[in-house]
Amino acid sequence: MIHGRVNASQEIIISVQVRRRNEQTANIESALDTGFTGFLTLPPELVSALQLPFWETSEFTLGDGSSVAFNVHVATVLWDGQKRDVFVLAAEGGPLVGMSLLEGFRLAVDVVENGAVTIEAL
Repeated sequence: MIHGRVNASQEIIISVQVRRRNEQTANIESALDTGFTGFLTLPPELVSALQLPFWETSEFTLGDGSSVAFNVHVATVLWDGQKRDVFVLAAEGGPLVGMSLLEGFRLAVDVVENGAVTIEAL
């Protein structure tokens, strides 16, 4: 089970464990974005610091309908105690967890400041 919290801006915040190339784990505070269908976004400087392997550059459509090219990298995350290989978009802004990482899980949120967030396998 994964636990998180709702912050003062009503964002769902969870910690994601991303494996570095040297097998050390980095805990990254991330906002959950239910409008993002991918796995994970990280700022380019963090992708570089984690030495995540480059996969490809690909076009994606944003919520406003515009298309943007992002560099896609590969990472291993520890999700509910299990290793999962995922695609990471190098994107400006804070880290985001998308719906692909939540597939097969139930999300429960108490939408108040410091509200409880629970993510559990179905």
